[in-house]
Amino acid sequence: MTSSQPSQHLLSLMKVAHAAGARIMEIYSQDFQVASKADASPVTEADIAAEAVILDGLKKIDPAANIIAEEAVSAGAIAEASREFYLVDPLDGTREFISRNGEFTVNIAVVRDTAPVAGVVYAPALSALYAGETSSGAFAASVAADEAFPDAPPLRPIVCPALPASGIKVVASRSHRDEQTDAWLARRDVAEILSAGSSLKFCLLASGKAHLYPRFGRTMEWDTAAGHAVLSAAGGEVFEATGEVLRYGKKDRGFDNPAFIASVSATEC
Repeated sequence: MTSSQPSQHLLSLMKVAHAAGARIMEIYSQDFQVASKADASPVTEADIAAEAVILDGLKKIDPAANIIAEEAVSAGAIAEASREFYLVDPLDGTREFISRNGEFTVNIAVVRDTAPVAGVVYAPALSALYAGETSSGAFAASVAADEAFPDAPPLRPIVCPALPASGIKVVASRSHRDEQTDAWLARRDVAEILSAGSSLKFCLLASGKAHLYPRFGRTMEWDTAAGHAVLSAAGGEVFEATGEVLRYGKKDRGFDNPAFIASVSATEC
């Protein structure tokens, strides 16, 4: 049974994510340079700066933490999954950041025994904070990046709705929509398709604004773990297209994910 109150650890992760978001917004308000990583994906100084804030914050919270962070791995750091570790995407939705549409997030997750057990998703341009943990449930709040993080953030519990038999609302990637996704949608009774960037797609499900999120294109574990944790804490689930629960720490795959479906319930329609 969940406690309906976040743990002190989850509150500390929220504060770290907020600090990273504040640093991102400082850069967002200025002219910034865009470079390309080895895989041709874009990276900005905001990605690097936010990751530095998060790594510093997590080490203060948990000095012995094993942290797998996107930019460190991209720079050549060796990632090793352990029984418990953190997954960090300092700026999920770099394309959204570059296009200045506001739909980018800071993602911090805790993985234990291959499952995301706690996570924070913060969209600083939207002042939208989502957090969840298996022990206490999922929460949402409005917290501005240019203000100090409150000692008692105005958190409201969020719970997934039931998956309807018809009239399904599906959320799809704004930047990575593909033909396989369109074919999957054509086989369902879809009432509405919502577009969103970054891990906000998971949060739309967790907060009851959508029911399903299919993703057939490539994602990395740090892209999904925090949103997965929030959704799971709200009562939803994420499973591979084959039906198996999506797991983390997949070093043999280079920490990327197979195709998956996120749902407000454990059984996809």
